[in-house]
Parts: sequence; structure tokens; C-alpha cells
Amino acid sequence: MKKPLIISDNNLKSLKIKSQIQSIFKKKDLKKSNVVIVVGGDGFMLKTLKNNKKTKKIFYGINSGNYGFLMNKFSKNSLIRNINKSKMVSISPLEMVVKNKNRLRKCLAINEVSILRQSRQAANLSIKNQSSYIMKNLVSDGVLVSTPAGSTAYNLSVHGPILNLNSKKISVAPISAFRPRRWIGKIVSDKSKIVITNLNSKKRPVSAVADNVEIRNAKKIIVKVQNKIKFNLLYDKNNSLQKKIKLEQVRKEIY
Repeated sequence: MKKPLIISDNNLKSLKIKSQIQSIFKKKDLKKSNVVIVVGGDGFMLKTLKNNKKTKKIFYGINSGNYGFLMNKFSKNSLIRNINKSKMVSISPLEMVVKNKNRLRKCLAINEVSILRQSRQAANLSIKNQSSYIMKNLVSDGVLVSTPAGSTAYNLSVHGPILNLNSKKISVAPISAFRPRRWIGKIVSDKSKIVITNLNSKKRPVSAVADNVEIRNAKKIIVKVQNKIKFNLLYDKNNSLQKKIKLEQVRKEIY
């Protein structure tokens, strides 16, 4: 029996939950081994996963943020039982390679890669899958490439499709497309290699953002699924990531 590692965000609510968890594990152990408990919001979970990309540990998130799509609800009385009965899901991130002047930079994105206009002028982009054009000339605020796990986040806000977790697909969605105005994007295989080129980098600069890591003045961005990396997440038995995705498909907004 081992005590789990507990990683917490530094805000007051997260630290309070961490303290409660520590008191629980002074008396009890987990049946599951190799578990890391992450206390925070979705952003903190994304950061923690990427900081631990070489580990084989399993991550159980406890939400102390807002929505907490990647997290579980905290229950002091049933925490041990919830973790012991939780189900694991494995997800692979996107790898973003950015060519910026004479430099190459790599970043991982678990939710999405966003290409965003950097000035008041719309971006002017071409989008390829391997050597075939998805869109030769897109004038827009940008474009977003999303994983199934991230398809209910920013992707959904720009009217991209919600993807089944096991779909083996990624979404390429425009952000406020101006030309062609009605282009809705495309769903492609997770074996795709998406190449996004800024067609007018001097006059219309763009930023490339992997989840929350931004690289400015990007000239060419290459995005693909990095299947060699697997992040293993635990979800409460009746609140799986797959179930959360399905609920988003039928959710009605209240204004």
C-alpha cells in the first residue's frame, strides 16, 4: 500500500482541499498504486500532465476551478472509494512545431492548437494535410486544431464539432472565417500532419498557441498527434470523460 502523491495549485481553495486529502491518507491507503492526485482546474491539470509527460503514473484530478472538465468532484467521505473504483482513459496530445524566423520550437497541446491573428488585421493562412490542401487561402481570425478531449473546449466555442473520444479524429475549425465566409472546417484522421502557413507574415502576423503556451510571429506551424505519448487519467465510475463529452452534445445553454 502506498500513499499517493498530491500536486496542488497554489490558490486557497486548492490548498484547503489538499490539506483535507492529506488528513484522509494519514489513516487510509489506496488499492490502486502509481496514482497522482492533482488538485486544481483544467489549466492546472494540463500544465501538470505536460510537466510529467515521461512518467507512467496515473492522474486523478480533483476540481477546485470553474468547470473542471478534466477533473472529478471532491468528496471527502467517498474519495478513497471513488479512486479505487475509477476508470482509466488514455489520451495522446498534439505536437506543435513552429517555424519562427530561423528558429524551431516544439510544444504539446492536450486540448488544442490555436493559430490567432496578432494584430487588428485578419490572418491570411493556407492549411494542408500532408501535401493536399484543406484550404488554400483562409482569411479569418485564425484556425484551431483540436483533439477529441479538447473538442468541447475552445473548439466548441468556435462552432467546431464535438468528437467521440475513440473517434481517432481531430478537428480543423476556422475562427471567425471571413473568406470563404461559410467554411465550417474539416474533420481529419488522427494520423494527419496539418501544415498551416502564414501567407503574409509581415503585414498579418499570427501567434501559435498550444493550450496556453504562446509563440508569436509564427510563419509555419506543423500539427500532428503524438501517439508515442499517453496521458492516463482516472475518472469516477459514473462520470467518465466519454460521458462528459456526450453530455456536451445535448447540453442546452441558458442565457
